Formats: sequence, structure tokens, C-alpha cells
Amino acid sequence: MRFPDPATSTVAFTDVAGEIWSRATTTVQPAPSPRVVLLLAVLALALVVHPLSWHWVRHLVTVVHEAGHAFVAVLVGRRLSGIRVHSDTSGLTVSRGKPRGPGMVAMLCAGYLAPAALGLLAALMLANGRAFGLLWLLVALLVVMFVQIRNWYGALVLLVIGSALVGVSWYLSDTLQSALAYLIAWVLLLAAPKPVVELMREHRGRRTGSDADQLARLTPFPAGFWMVVFLLANVAGLALAVATLF
Repeated sequence: MRFPDPATSTVAFTDVAGEIWSRATTTVQPAPSPRVVLLLAVLALALVVHPLSWHWVRHLVTVVHEAGHAFVAVLVGRRLSGIRVHSDTSGLTVSRGKPRGPGMVAMLCAGYLAPAALGLLAALMLANGRAFGLLWLLVALLVVMFVQIRNWYGALVLLVIGSALVGVSWYLSDTLQSALAYLIAWVLLLAAPKPVVELMREHRGRRTGSDADQLARLTPFPAGFWMVVFLLANVAGLALAVATLF
């Protein structure tokens, strides 16, 4: 059996990585027509609204939610202990650091704000024709997150999403890549408010251990206040992104 030359493999990997970086930073792909953008928005809304498809879309939202917690945790100087994504679409990010203070508050706020924030960033990139760059930015985020995943189901979810993104960005045409990138952006933006609404329904005056409940213990404001803040921020992000995408 003949093993590949390590030097050759390294050169091949470098060439592929260089091509990806070049395309991600320099390639500008034409935006779909306004009609196609609108149709993709309608499709994304259907995926968010329908119960069967929402279960799977919710996995993507949970991944972004937990990534938001993790990103801000590192940003404010906390130490990540691990991330979990479960089959019931729930998730958990554990970090070590001060149990109170602005850093902890920022980390708790980041989860429900992350999908809209990423969706808005996606809209800005797409407005500049960076669909390929967006797809590989998402792949890079998944790779970084994979290092911190602490359960098999969460690892599987990241692998499935990442593999799909790599396949689309590598094998499909620019037109289809752009369409998928727009669909992802719409899904993130339209899905962002729904978990907040679900949280409001589940809460109804009782503590659930949610991010809002933890914020209520750390700040003078009740959980309901934070839920309203999350909802308004997500709606504002959606409004800004709509203006950007059209």
C-alpha cells in the first residue's frame, strides 16, 4: 500500500486553501433579481412557520444562539468549558469567569440576539456580492465551534451543516450559491424572533432557567423586560436587513 507524500498533501491543501481565500475575498457574485430575493424570503418564511421544517431550522438557530454565547464569552475574557446542542433543539454553553458583572450580562444577552446579528451581517455581505465569502465565513465559524462541542449529537449537527455549505460553495454555480446564501440570510432573520416568542409563551410568570431569568437575577430588570428587548432587537435587525437586501 502506497501512502501519499506528506509534502505533496501539504502543497495541495495550501493550494485549495489559497483558492478559497482568494475567491472569498475577491469574487463578487451578482445578486438575484428582486423577485427572486422576495421568493427566497417567502420560502424562508414557510420553513420557519411550518412545524416540521421548523424543527430542523431550529437546530441552525440553536447553533447560532450558542455560538453567540461562546463568542461574547471569549470576547469579555471568560473561559469556555464547552458547548452542547441537543436533539430537542435546546443547547447549552458553559463558561468560567465572574458570576456577575457586565461581562456575564453581555454573554447572556448574546444568545437570543445572535441569529439576527448574523443575519444582518449576511445581508451586508450579500449586498456587496460576497455570497461565496458568506458561505465560507459560516464554515469557518462552524470549525471553530466544533472544537468546543462536548456531545456527539452536537458534533453531528455541525458536521451536517458544514458539509452542506462546503458542497454548495465548491460544486454549485455562482447563481445557486448566491441563492442559497440569500436563503440562509432570510432564514436567520425570520427565525430570530420565533424562539423569543416561544420563550414568552413558556414563561408566563414562572421561572424557566432561561437567559432572561438569569438576566433578571443579575440586573434590576425582570425577565419580561429582557424578552421584550430581545424581540425588539430581532425585529429591528430584520427591518434593517430587509432594507439592505432590497
